[in-house]
Amino acid sequence: MGATRWATYLEHTPDRLRDDELPGLRAAALRARAAFGPKDSIRDALPSDLTEPFLDAIDRLLREINREINRSGRGTG
Repeated sequence: MGATRWATYLEHTPDRLRDDELPGLRAAALRARAAFGPKDSIRDALPSDLTEPFLDAIDRLLREINREINRSGRGTG
């Protein structure tokens, strides 16, 4: 049941991470990162060999997005 819920929650994430411009990419990454909440986490439904590499990749992506925003002076709006 939990895995189905998270699959639905993240259903469009791969397309958005691949296709969106910077503001949408950041929003998709933040939504994916929110799946690792302190009270409700994807970690509770899926094994760590799936969740931890995903978390690491999302955190790296968010760092790069923030660097690009800071470097270019572009906001997210």
